Amino acid sequence: MDMTVIPTVIPTVLPAVLPAVLPMTGLDLDAHSLRAMRAVSELGSITAAATAMGYSQPAISQLLKRLEQRLGMPVVERVGRGVRLTEAGRVLARHAVTVTTALDAAAGELAELQGLRAGRVRVAAFPSASATLVPQLLARMAVSNPEIGITYLEAEPPEAVAAVRENRVDLAITFSYPGDRDDPHPGSAQGLRHIALCTDEMLLVLPNGHPAAATKQVELAGLAHENWIGGCPRCRGHLLQLCDQSGFVPRISYETDNVAAVLGLVSAGIGVAMLPQMALGSALASASAYPGVEIRPTVAREHRTVHAVTAVGGERMPALAAALAQLAALTGGGSAG
Repeated sequence: MDMTVIPTVIPTVLPAVLPAVLPMTGLDLDAHSLRAMRAVSELGSITAAATAMGYSQPAISQLLKRLEQRLGMPVVERVGRGVRLTEAGRVLARHAVTVTTALDAAAGELAELQGLRAGRVRVAAFPSASATLVPQLLARMAVSNPEIGITYLEAEPPEAVAAVRENRVDLAITFSYPGDRDDPHPGSAQGLRHIALCTDEMLLVLPNGHPAAATKQVELAGLAHENWIGGCPRCRGHLLQLCDQSGFVPRISYETDNVAAVLGLVSAGIGVAMLPQMALGSALASASAYPGVEIRPTVAREHRTVHAVTAVGGERMPALAAALAQLAALTGGGSAG
């Protein structure tokens, strides 16, 4: 074993930990109390925090009571049947995210030094990744790291990013739209580590025989008078932005986030749509499933960017690092933001 790597644990972890753990001379804060503060802050109640941490509700209450005795000031206050953080509690909860993540990363590095390669990775990803990226990731991990357990939750990007913040998942696979002023991803992922994995081209879905399908690439402005099949109001923002840039407001006559339903409607000549290639790839697995549909790129080759999002420092945990390495190999990505 090369022991020269051991010193890297201390300079990596201590700068993040010490300012939060020892903000006042002689203050003694333990990791359990900080984890409890983080859980109460993120989940909104002592009962929910206890459930998430696997403790009883009285045990969490006792942790907070001991913490208040050490501080000499309250960290929570009763509001009806629930609690809310005091100013001191908010300070501790804010720092607890950095501290507990750093401690988890330190434990991961130490485990790696000891040769303990087993672990788990909790993954969340958007629906169209469920049939494409996620199965491939699981298959690769089963071969390269069979000792690492992986759990999976399907969630849209805002919920997946929130799950990373709340420590319910370790890795969120998300997407964003470059140049979209209304895209919530940059703001929601602020303060987290996000890695660009690949681009996913946005493609037009046209009925068979549509005049625009006669060209290899389609000008979006030429579809200004069509009936459009759009996603839910939260999901159609990018389409509205692109159409606005092309000088028109799309007439969204039908609304569904079900890719198979979109293809069925287009195949029946009901309207036109725009879908990510990743979603289309899974829906069009059978070439004969939708014979009335033609797929064309836009002239501008519109796309979305697929990201991996983790807590800052989380990549130092061996199990998560292995999953990120396999994702990077799978997509050809890996640039951190």
